[in-house]
Amino acid sequence: MKIENILAALPEQEVTIDVLVEKYAKGDERTPHEIRQRVAKALASVEKPAEQERWAGEYLWAMENGFIPAGRINSAAGTDLKATLINCFVQPIGDAVWGYAEDGTPGIYAALQEAAETMRRGGGVGYDFSAIRPRGALVKGTHSRASGPVSYMRVFDKSCETLESAGSRRGAQMGVLRVDHPDIEEFVHAKRDGSLSNFNMSVAVTDAFMTAVDIDGQFELVHEVQPFEAVADAQREDGKWVYRSIRARELWDQIMRSTYNHAEPGVIFIDKVNADNNLGYCESIAASNPCGEQFLPPYGCCDLGSLNLTRFVSDPFGDKPVFDFERFSRVTAVSVRALDNVLDLTLWPLPQQDREAKEKRRVGLGFTGLGNALTMLKLRYDSAEARAFASKVAQTMRDSAYGTSVELAKERGAFPLFNADGYLAEPHSASRLPAKLKAEIRKHGIRNSHLMSIAPTGTISIAFAGNASGGIEPAFSWTYTRKKRMPDGSKREYDVEDFAYRLYRHMGGNTAALPEYFTAAMDIDALDHMRMSAAVQPYIDSAISKTVNVAEDYPYEEFKALYLEAWKAGLKGITTYRPNAVIGSVLSVGGTSSATPEMPQDLGGDADRRLLLDKVPQPALSSLRWPGRPKLPAGNLAWSYMVESTDGRASFCIFIGQTDEPVTRRDGSIATRSVAFETWVNGNEQPRGLGALAKALSMDLRSNDRAWLKMKLDHLSRTRDEKPLQLAMPPGGELAFKPGVVAAFADIVRFRCEELGLFDALEEQPTPMVDAMIFRSEPKSGPLGTLSWTADITNAATEDEFVLGVKELQLPDGTRRPYSIWLAGDYPRVLDGLCKLLSLDMRVIDVNWIGLKLRKLLSFGELNGAFWAQVPGEQRQQVWPSTVAYLAALILHRYKVLGLLDSEGRAIGGAGALAIPDASPAGRPLQSAIIAGLACPSCGAHAYIKKDGCMFCTACGHQGECG
Repeated sequence: MKIENILAALPEQEVTIDVLVEKYAKGDERTPHEIRQRVAKALASVEKPAEQERWAGEYLWAMENGFIPAGRINSAAGTDLKATLINCFVQPIGDAVWGYAEDGTPGIYAALQEAAETMRRGGGVGYDFSAIRPRGALVKGTHSRASGPVSYMRVFDKSCETLESAGSRRGAQMGVLRVDHPDIEEFVHAKRDGSLSNFNMSVAVTDAFMTAVDIDGQFELVHEVQPFEAVADAQREDGKWVYRSIRARELWDQIMRSTYNHAEPGVIFIDKVNADNNLGYCESIAASNPCGEQFLPPYGCCDLGSLNLTRFVSDPFGDKPVFDFERFSRVTAVSVRALDNVLDLTLWPLPQQDREAKEKRRVGLGFTGLGNALTMLKLRYDSAEARAFASKVAQTMRDSAYGTSVELAKERGAFPLFNADGYLAEPHSASRLPAKLKAEIRKHGIRNSHLMSIAPTGTISIAFAGNASGGIEPAFSWTYTRKKRMPDGSKREYDVEDFAYRLYRHMGGNTAALPEYFTAAMDIDALDHMRMSAAVQPYIDSAISKTVNVAEDYPYEEFKALYLEAWKAGLKGITTYRPNAVIGSVLSVGGTSSATPEMPQDLGGDADRRLLLDKVPQPALSSLRWPGRPKLPAGNLAWSYMVESTDGRASFCIFIGQTDEPVTRRDGSIATRSVAFETWVNGNEQPRGLGALAKALSMDLRSNDRAWLKMKLDHLSRTRDEKPLQLAMPPGGELAFKPGVVAAFADIVRFRCEELGLFDALEEQPTPMVDAMIFRSEPKSGPLGTLSWTADITNAATEDEFVLGVKELQLPDGTRRPYSIWLAGDYPRVLDGLCKLLSLDMRVIDVNWIGLKLRKLLSFGELNGAFWAQVPGEQRQQVWPSTVAYLAALILHRYKVLGLLDSEGRAIGGAGALAIPDASPAGRPLQSAIIAGLACPSCGAHAYIKKDGCMFCTACGHQGECG
């Protein structure tokens, strides 16, 4: 049964239409066919006028039969957008700060300007930073020490971030550093402080280094520029200066540990890349594009397209399913011509990119849907038969593509830098072509220097292939739930199905008992992932983007061995993704063991050791009704109470703002009720620090967890001041003694909350915040004590002089986590209440909660309380609006140093992830489990991982950019 007949009766699923319209449709376009018509016409516009109609039909036929041009082509071809059709570029960076070198290499800031223009036009950029002199190297002109490549990477990172905020497409970047660069260790760990978030990172590893790892030898870290203080005999015969020597296995272990725990850096086997390069005779490659499937020279580009392999399977799931290799070759031929046309059709951000592309005419045709095609052919992805099939597909695609490019050379001419002897020399990719093809190339030349590249396909596989498995990857999950934000701000959910799974169900298959050839990514051993790449790589002249997803408990030694095997197998690079084991990943949910993880030995038995959660809590910030003060253009009511003590202390007023919210009665009718959402204090004589306490408590008032708010008020009501006070309490003005101002404030706020009914039927209310606490009561140190991080705070304007202490706990995975703060010295005693509040916030699993609290306090001002103080972690000073603001900055900095929050106060990777659910119920899971990762830009859950080379949220199904 032909696949096109089956697909005619299979309607598109909602996710396909959504992504198509969001990402690729223009004007009135609503179907893949309409987009393909536009793109086909654009591709044909560079043909001879008399042949444009014919070729528009050919290109449309190819796209209707499985050819999917890359995302930039589908989104911009045939439109009036001033954007490039090229997905990614590699751009050079020299060692100079300004201007250009004699060979045209741009200095650092010239390269920055070029990158900005490229990203502004929609292209991602890869760079090799190895030419930049190391930290501490001699700068002759000023006789000073260099700051090193990582410092300049931060400049590029901020530039990309600015461009990203100004446009709709993420500005993807790849940063590469050679393994023999003296700053390689700094590079490997550079993202641990939360910076460089707009970079993917890869180490360019040489054969010499890998050999040293294999034999446990020493390895020299070198550079062309001499150290500031050069020692005798430090310069080698090749002219490079030896900065130091390191045990190769020690450096390799640093790279592997970082990759194992943080999914970066990736590894590029750069000598293999250059040895395999068809243009090794006229160029040298040092970097890749952001997705890693194209290793490119300076100003090189990715002109990409993919063939949907599911469109060539006849009789899927039948007795004798077959792959139509003849039609596959025909579609390949038309696709190569289409991609060659893109090079003449596109807008080029820089003239250097235009010149580079025209001299070599690189294109990158690959395939997508391999995992689904194998399932349709009833082959397990991890079987030898599957690898043999994939190898045959890659060889067929290569031979057809190279043959087509020879025919194009006859018609249009070979690429200008073609040299037959150099091009066909061993061990270049072209040297492995069939003898007949090599003879044709030698006689007629070839139009395109490179033709093959298997890229991550991300949203184009969803929009144009019915959510087929991406690129070379197996299916990630058979179903998942996508949460979609509607125009009115509400959310709706719908199910998303893998293409092969959906097709199987459509054809009458029993999805409750899937056959064993339905093999998902996490069912496959990591080595079998790598073996699939190794089976295909010999036929791919550029590279393959493949992400090996491994389980959190995958043994480190096996993980490390995977990379060594990849090098020995001749791969050009390897990328893995393992859920980060920072905070969330070490917490389990409903596991089979009832044992509770041990707390550190220096903590006594009074600690609440609840590190095993009985359900999956949501991200803490999702419990907020409003992250900030709601916009109420009509105004709102505020309840106020004047605080007057009997001992003559200053009077001040407490305000509690409230608004109405709808509530559903048991009979289904809708009513409204008043809820408190903020509190503040007023009066020039208010106790110092009480305003900051009220500001922090307002965020708790906006939480949908009333038990959490009550817990906060309970803690505050026990806070003692220097002396107790007597005051009139609402509602009748009865005199009462309170331990201090903070306690009085808490009890007055509690009174109003009770009056509004906030604590009625408390046991029936949801408790998302309380559920998200690591422990409810503070762990108590035993006789051995515990460690605290301390910092001195001096504000001459207010005569504050005290020590801030941050008590820290070491979790079972070795991660340090702040859990309490204290003050000692001369400070407003009201701040003890603030410390109590923030200490409770620190015990929430999701560190985004404490991060947002502290960010809000950074702007807290105080009359006549501003002062100069050093910026934490930097060699400069600035004016801080109050003692409280500086205290918040110091705590934020400590979280940054510990690798938990970035410089913006947001969680780094798994640091903000919550607990991971148990693997699955009995039987094989159809729906993917939530996996800890980065914060999702759509739903905010820390479940944003790399899947099929692209970013994907395992919580809401959001598909992010590739690279």
